[in-house]
Amino acid sequence: MVALSELIPPEAIRLDVAAPDWRAAVRAAGDLLVANGTSTDAYTDEIIQNVVDNGPYIVIAPGFAFAHARPSPAVRRTGMSWVRLAEPVEFGHDANDPVDLVVALAAQDSAAHTDAMAALARLLADPEQHDRLQSAATPAALHALLRSHDGVEEPAAAPEPASAAPDAGRTGTEQHKILTVCGNGVGTSLFLKNTLEQVLGRWGWDRQVSVEATDTISAKGKASEAVAILTSREIARTLGDVGIPVKVVQDFTSTDEVDHVLRDTYDV
Repeated sequence: MVALSELIPPEAIRLDVAAPDWRAAVRAAGDLLVANGTSTDAYTDEIIQNVVDNGPYIVIAPGFAFAHARPSPAVRRTGMSWVRLAEPVEFGHDANDPVDLVVALAAQDSAAHTDAMAALARLLADPEQHDRLQSAATPAALHALLRSHDGVEEPAAAPEPASAAPDAGRTGTEQHKILTVCGNGVGTSLFLKNTLEQVLGRWGWDRQVSVEATDTISAKGKASEAVAILTSREIARTLGDVGIPVKVVQDFTSTDEVDHVLRDTYDV
């Protein structure tokens, strides 16, 4: 698997960028992808259109937008960029605005960057590490912080003793399945998948409950296989009634919030 520091090289990092609005902020992150040969300008247009079509669901944590669109011919290779804004901008998100960090992803598929997403989610969820990233003086200093966490996994925690694990799945032999859903299935849904899997691991439920990241179209077809969907408020509106509970998560990096949502899902 590709490490986070490989997907975000120093040349793909810009700090204290001036942007008058969310479109300009996304454009700045997209321009870095283009400059590094990761994608074309057409992909940046697709990211912006993704927000226009689906709302600001890419704002997945307070102050943080994870800008991406579907894999397309405009993506030349999988890569990311990092833009820290000089002044925060509004994306229109009810809970997580304003945004001062935009990380853009161009992905050919979801396989190559899963571990990198997990590493980034852990970094941003850790207040101390988040502060270090926000105060890094140069792209080289920020990249060194990213590199120091390549391959670093969160220490295992003792399982939650609150309740017994759920019974086997609907067939009696399969695991329960929970879907994490975003507009494209390769970006924000992977963030939420990682956070949910951390919570399941802490509870000791990771063998009984599997998690699948997917897109809105696929989620409607897969809903009958799952016990619940976890997603953003914007994507929940797009999904509508799919026959199973759709749970809204505001901060995709917060294990505390996901813990609460999981307890509500299973009435724990």
